[in-house]
Amino acid sequence: MVLLAPLLFAQLLVSPDAGMAHKIVGTEPAPYHRRTASISTPLFTDLERLSRIVDISYCVGNTGVRKPFECLSRCSDFPELSLVATWNTGVLLSDSCGYIAVDDGRQDAGADGPGGDVVSSAGRGVILVAFRGTYSITNTVVDLSTIPQQYVPYPSPDDGDEGPPGKPKHECANCTAHMGFLQSWRSARKVVLPELKALKAKYPSLPIHLVGHSLGGAVACLAALELRLLLGWDDVLVTTFGEPRVGNYQLARFVDKVFGLDGVADPESLSYRRVTHNDDPVPLLPWDEWGYRSHAGEIYITKPSLSPTEQDIRACAGDNDPACSTGAGGRAWQIVRESLLRLSRAGATAREQAEAMTLPTRLRLWQLFFAHRDYFWRLGLCVPGGDPANWGRAQPTGIEAEEL
Repeated sequence: MVLLAPLLFAQLLVSPDAGMAHKIVGTEPAPYHRRTASISTPLFTDLERLSRIVDISYCVGNTGVRKPFECLSRCSDFPELSLVATWNTGVLLSDSCGYIAVDDGRQDAGADGPGGDVVSSAGRGVILVAFRGTYSITNTVVDLSTIPQQYVPYPSPDDGDEGPPGKPKHECANCTAHMGFLQSWRSARKVVLPELKALKAKYPSLPIHLVGHSLGGAVACLAALELRLLLGWDDVLVTTFGEPRVGNYQLARFVDKVFGLDGVADPESLSYRRVTHNDDPVPLLPWDEWGYRSHAGEIYITKPSLSPTEQDIRACAGDNDPACSTGAGGRAWQIVRESLLRLSRAGATAREQAEAMTLPTRLRLWQLFFAHRDYFWRLGLCVPGGDPANWGRAQPTGIEAEEL
C-alpha cells in the first residue's frame, strides 16, 4: 500500500504528450513590481486565521459542521461565526463541498495595525464561503490530468432563478479553464448562489470572502469571478491555499484584471491572495506544456516545515515571481520530477521503473504530499486541534498511504 499512491502519482504527473498540449506562445506575464521581503503582522494573522477556517471545511461530508457553529475540528476557535449552510454535492472529483457562515465582526484579529489597512476577514463582519479540497492528493492529480476546455465566465443561471442570464460587461477572449474545476463550481453554485443572494439582501454592507484549499481554491477563483462580474458584487475577496493553475494565460490575465492584481505594490491591499508553500507541487500544476498559467496575487511561504512566522512569508510580484513558487520549485520536487519522467519513458522495463522509484524518491514524494497540506497548520484532517501530533511527517505507513 505504501508504493501504490506514489506510483499512481508518478503515472499521472508525467509531462503530457504532444497531442494533448495546448501551448501559448508570444505571451507576457503580469508586470513585475518589487515587493517587501516579509509581510506585516496583521496580514500574517489574517492568513493564519483563514487557514483554520478553510481547515474546518474538511469536516463537511465527514463528521459534519452543525449550527450554531460546531464541529470536531476548530469551530470552537470562532465564536463569532454562525453557520448558514453546508453543501456536499457528491464524491466525484467534479463535485464540491464546503460551508457558508457569517462573521459578526466581534474579533479584532487582522484589523488595522502597523502593517497598514489590511484587507481582512475578521473584525469588521463578513460573509464567509469555504471550499474544501479533496481528501486524496492522488485524486487531486487525477483531476489535474484532464484537458482544458473553453472558459465561459457568464453561465446561464441554474441556481433556481428564472429569467435570462445576466448581460456580461467583460469578455474573456480565448480563455480556457480546467473542466473539472468548471464542473465543480457548476455543481456548487446551485446551492451557493441562492444562499449568498439571500445573505446579501439581509446584510448588504457585509463583504463576501471566499477561501479555499487545493481544488477548493480553484473553485473559489471561478466563483469569485462570477460573483464580481455577473452579480456585480465588487466587495468579493478571495484567499486560497495551494491553489492549482485554473486555466490558460488569457484566463490568468483576466483574473489579474478583474481583481486589480496588475501593478499592486502593497500586499496589504490585495483583494485576491494566492498563498503557496515551499515544495508544494500543486500550484505548479497542471503543466506549462498544457498551456496552464498562474495568476498574480501570490504570497509565498518559504519555510519548508511548520510553523511559519512573518519573516518566512513574502509577497510575490506578478504572475511568475522567480523568488516564489515558480522559480523555487523545491529541490525535492525537481528530483521527484526527474524520477517520474524516467518512470514514464516509453519502453521502460519493470526493473527500470523500480529503480526510478527508489526509497529516497518515495520519501520525497511523501514530503511533497504534506507540503501541500502544511499551510500555517496541517490541513484536511478534521480532528481536534487540526494535527497536534504532526501526523505522518517523518515516514509513511500503510494506513497513511491510503489517505493519499
